[in-house]
Amino acid sequence: MSNNIAYNAGTAQVGKLDWITLVTFVCLLLIGWMMIYASGYSDLVDVQPIFLKSNAGKQLIAIGIAAFAFILVFITDNKFWSTLAYPVYLLGLVFLISVLFLGHKIKGAVSWFNFGGFQFQPSEFAKFGTMLAMAAFISYYKTNLKQTRSRMIALAIFFVPVALILLQPDAGSALTFMSFFILLFREGFNPVWYIIGLSLASLFVLALKFDPQYVIAYLILIALGVIYSQLKKSNLHSMAMVVSIATLITSYFLQFPLFYLLLGLGIILLWFIYEANSQRMQKLLIILIPSVLMGAVFTKGSQYAVDNFLKPHQQDRINVWLRPELCDPKGNLYHVIQSKLAISSGGFAGKGFLKGTLTKLNYVPEQSTDFIFSTIGEEQGFLGIAAVVGLFVLFMFRIMSIAERARTAFTRVYAYSFLGFIFVHFFINIGMTMGLVPIMGIPLPFISYGGTSCISFSLMTAVLLRLDTSRHFV
Repeated sequence: MSNNIAYNAGTAQVGKLDWITLVTFVCLLLIGWMMIYASGYSDLVDVQPIFLKSNAGKQLIAIGIAAFAFILVFITDNKFWSTLAYPVYLLGLVFLISVLFLGHKIKGAVSWFNFGGFQFQPSEFAKFGTMLAMAAFISYYKTNLKQTRSRMIALAIFFVPVALILLQPDAGSALTFMSFFILLFREGFNPVWYIIGLSLASLFVLALKFDPQYVIAYLILIALGVIYSQLKKSNLHSMAMVVSIATLITSYFLQFPLFYLLLGLGIILLWFIYEANSQRMQKLLIILIPSVLMGAVFTKGSQYAVDNFLKPHQQDRINVWLRPELCDPKGNLYHVIQSKLAISSGGFAGKGFLKGTLTKLNYVPEQSTDFIFSTIGEEQGFLGIAAVVGLFVLFMFRIMSIAERARTAFTRVYAYSFLGFIFVHFFINIGMTMGLVPIMGIPLPFISYGGTSCISFSLMTAVLLRLDTSRHFV
């Protein structure tokens, strides 16, 4: 009993640590530091910069601070984090407000404090505070996410920092807070809203990638398919479906006039609706027809909004992703082109540590931060990429395991919040280096250069492991 009391007072038993998670975390940190060193190294100059003033030196200092923070977390009672969750969250909001007036402008965004050469990004600290606040609120015994009031409070907890970050403006960092929807889904949010959100996102992408009228034609075809599945099928119905699909495919490749395509599909849809006379079908049509109409309006509006309401640099980011033919290869498209070249040039086994030619010659912009993954691809090849991706997958799997075995709701919610942030950063950062998602300036956790990010994610990991050890004594 005395040992348990001492433990709860703050003396964590090292033997209770999740060593697999800890070792994976350390491996990612070490790989990150090596790649940061490689991205700044060049044997083409005689005089190398002073180590501690280089990115690798600064990152090493950040790792040292993170290690110290790790130790502090483990000599602190695990109840400390649930008790001070809201004060830490409010402190993060104070930082976000203060940076708007006292912050240092970098690349058009007032997102940093600058103290004598030391830079601090409050949005990274706000992520940690918001995770604690969400864990404290959802684990509170009176919180019920099936009630509208609880849902609205949960949404407000992470939308308040999002609004403040957008004022900087830093859309990339704000987007990462959407990872809390992963947590809310696990905690029981209605999946219908996720289906609607994913559908609208898909329509937005398709409307920019293809002619919006083709997207509307596909919506009509989907409606036809749904109605057809509920009809008492006849040969005529089946023939109409086959003709509709064949006409849509043929018109796309042979570029038939879209007006006649939409007119033909519309006529077949009306006929299908006329044939549908059951009460169940009538209820389905009440949902289906407005959905198709709203989808058509959203599809047309998406392209119009991008071309008329977004700022030029925002349009460029979307065009690089979805409409590269509209971009200057020597302008905004240059980042993605060089990143893809660097990754592909690594081949299967890579060129070797410190032997990346594109890395040495700085062909890839921001290669120590946003595009650090291209350095991994060039120097370590497919094997290195597979190793890093594998470590991240293992790390996320271990976080999920910690969440599911947790004996307290606070630990479970905190773990899923952390999992969401890791996944969103991982997916977007790697995706943008390969042109799969827009360039947003989101770092790769533990790998990208950035002291605030390194310390923040290390602190998140330390708190997670500290909370996990308490399961042995609950």
